[in-house]
Amino acid sequence: MRRIGQPPVIGEMIAGVLLGPSLFGIIAPDLFQTVFPTESRPVLFAVAQLGLSLYMFVVGLEFRTDVFRAHLKTAALVSGAGILAPFVLAGLIAFWLVQKGGYFTPHVSVAMAVLFLGAAMSITAFPMLARIILENGLKGTAAGTIALAAGSFDDVVAWVLLATVLGTVSGSPLLGLVALGGGLLYTFFCLRLLGPILRHYLKGQKNESSVLGTLMLLLGLCAWFTDLIGLYSVFGSFILGLAVPKGVAEKTAERIGPVTTALLLPFFFTYSGLNTRFSLLNSPALWLICLCLIVAAITAKLGACYGAARICGKTHSEALTIGSLMNARGLMELILLNIGLQAGLITPTLFTMLVLMAVITTLMAAPLFNAAMRPSGRRC
Repeated sequence: MRRIGQPPVIGEMIAGVLLGPSLFGIIAPDLFQTVFPTESRPVLFAVAQLGLSLYMFVVGLEFRTDVFRAHLKTAALVSGAGILAPFVLAGLIAFWLVQKGGYFTPHVSVAMAVLFLGAAMSITAFPMLARIILENGLKGTAAGTIALAAGSFDDVVAWVLLATVLGTVSGSPLLGLVALGGGLLYTFFCLRLLGPILRHYLKGQKNESSVLGTLMLLLGLCAWFTDLIGLYSVFGSFILGLAVPKGVAEKTAERIGPVTTALLLPFFFTYSGLNTRFSLLNSPALWLICLCLIVAAITAKLGACYGAARICGKTHSEALTIGSLMNARGLMELILLNIGLQAGLITPTLFTMLVLMAVITTLMAAPLFNAAMRPSGRRC
């Protein structure tokens, strides 16, 4: 993928799908069962969860809360447009799909379906967006800063929406209250109490192995706690990453980032691919619904972000750069979809459709970005 100008994560996403029942399971079913026996799925799931927790921890470590200070007005408008437009379209589609049946599980209400699909269509591949900006020399530029700020805020809103759905999916108001209340208290504890404690404690630590060991212990505890209260471990990992002091955060991300992305994350892509079955889309009507989802996702996200940037006075090239970056869903979408599938919110059919949407919107990012840069021949 890198050789044809695409981010490596695209290759990993596609490889995960090809290793699943959509291709490998069709052309070599016996070998597929040998490589991925049913008994091995729980182990694969456990390793995938470890990779996800570490990855979201790294995302939290690299999260820049200060990017909103520059170009605040434009970033806020782009972010708001990138959430509102997809959410409105997602709401209409979710209502339609709930009425049709077979896409959300029976216990999922219309409100829950709207929130989940809204989160799925408004999320941005923030980590990939940040790397594209860095690799193309856009760090510190207007377009790069706006996209980074808007994308980070969009992802936070998407995770809040997902947390709300997960908190109410049990059908018990008390359990939902525990999940949401516990999540808020946990966030407050990490950012307001644990952060200063870590800053003071880690300042006197010269042994990097000791620092890493402390953070890994905290990571395990935080992931366990958020899973215990009804939220997923990725929430605990991400919030802990935000609480780590900046200097330590950069060193920790450098140490565990490469191992996480190169070794552990492919397990998640593989596990996700095993749940993706294109054979479920076995009629023209299902493919038409899939196409509607993809077109709606692209139109709402890319179009709204482009339009918001133009309203704020950005050039066509800058606005298209921002829109193309914001439209990519990438790994963040796959994480959200797998959580939805595991929690019993969506069926494998809708999961497969949204995985295809994630792959296509992420594939579009690089060509659109290059097209936006081409007319001026300079950085935005």
